[in-house]
Amino acid sequence: MKKILLASAAVAALAGAASAEDVKLGILIGFTGPIESLTGHMAAAAELAMAEANASGKSPFNFVSVRADSTCVDAAAAQAAAERLVTAEGVKGIIGGDCSGVTRAVLQNVARPNGIVMVSPSATSPALTADEDDGLFFRTAPSDAREGEVMGDILVEKGVKSIALTYSNSDYGKGLAESIAAAFTAKGGTVTINAAHDDGKADYSAEVAALASAGGDLLVVAGYLDQGGKGIIQASLDSGAFSQFGLPGGMVGDSLPLAIGPALDGSYGQVAQSDSPGAATLTDIGKAAATPFDATSPYTMESYDAAALIMLAMAASGSTDGKVYKDKLLEIANGPADGSGVAIMPGEIGKALELIAAGTAINYEGASGVNLIGPGESAGRYRQFEIKDGKYETVTFR
Repeated sequence: MKKILLASAAVAALAGAASAEDVKLGILIGFTGPIESLTGHMAAAAELAMAEANASGKSPFNFVSVRADSTCVDAAAAQAAAERLVTAEGVKGIIGGDCSGVTRAVLQNVARPNGIVMVSPSATSPALTADEDDGLFFRTAPSDAREGEVMGDILVEKGVKSIALTYSNSDYGKGLAESIAAAFTAKGGTVTINAAHDDGKADYSAEVAALASAGGDLLVVAGYLDQGGKGIIQASLDSGAFSQFGLPGGMVGDSLPLAIGPALDGSYGQVAQSDSPGAATLTDIGKAAATPFDATSPYTMESYDAAALIMLAMAASGSTDGKVYKDKLLEIANGPADGSGVAIMPGEIGKALELIAAGTAINYEGASGVNLIGPGESAGRYRQFEIKDGKYETVTFR
C-alpha cells in the first residue's frame, strides 16, 4: 500500500522539482485510430513513470510529457507528429510509436536523422528486427515472430485442423499473419486462405464471403479491435460465415466484446503480457493513481517500462543525448551478466535513481519483467485467454 500511495502522490507532482533541468519526452501513440481504446491507459502509465521520477527528488532531470497522435495507421501523419515533437518541442526521447508501420516510418525519417531514442511499447512487426536503427530503437513488447509460434501452439492444442486467416493490410498485420501461418502449418495445420482487409471500411461482406468460401474450423483475425478486425467479425456473425474467432494481440481490449456482444464468447487467443510480480504491483498502483488506468489493458505495462528505461538510461549516462544514453539502455534493462544488479519494480524508480547515483548496478524488471535480447528486443511473455461473459479470462501464461 505504501508504494501505491507514493505513486499516487507522484502523479500530482508531474511538474517535478523546479531546480532540475526540464527534459521533454514524447508519447507518440494512436490517440485516434484503430487502437484508440487502448492508448489512454498506455499514455497514463508512461506519464505515471515520469511523475514518479520527478516526485522522488533523485532525478537530475525534471521530465515533462508531450503527447502526439501517431494515428497508428497513417505514416505521413505520424512522421509529421514526430517531427513536431523533435523540432518544435525538443523532446529527448520518444515512447512509441505504437503500430509497426508508423513506427518504422518515424524511425527511419525522424529518429535516426536526429539521434532520437525510441522505445516502443507495442510495435511488434518482425521486420523491425532487421531495420537499420543506429542502436536507437528498442521495444518492450515481443516480436510477432514469437506470437505466431504461441498462437500455433494454442490452435493445435485446441484440436483445430484448419483456419481461415485475415489480416490488417499493414506492416503489423502482414508480419503477424505470416508468422501465424508458418507456425500453424509447421505443426500440421492447414491455412485455407490468407487474405488482407483494409481498415476503415463500412462493409466487409465481400471479404467475409471469400473467407467463408475457403472455409476452416475458425477464423483468425490478425487485425485491429477498433476498426477492420471488428468489422470482419461482425460481418462474419451477421452472415453466419463463422461463429468462433482466433484473436491475436491487436484484437484484445474491452471495446471489442462490448461492441460485438455475447456472440464473441468462446473465442480465444493471446496477447503480450507478463505474469511477473511487477505486473500485479503496477495493476494496484494504476487503480489508486490520481489519473487511474488499467495496467492489464494491452501494452500498458510495456508503456510504463518504456518510459522508465529512457529516464534511467539518461540518469546512468548523465546525458539526454540519445546518441549517448542509448548505450546504457540494455545495461539498465538486463543488469550485469553476473546477476548482481538490484532488481527494480514498479513504484521503485526513485530507488533506482538513488542506486544509479551511488554507482550501484540495477536490473530493471518493471511491470513486464523486462529482459531485452538481441538488438534491444523484448523476450516477452503471453497471456492466453478465452472470452467468457464478455470478459477476457486468463487461461495461462506462456
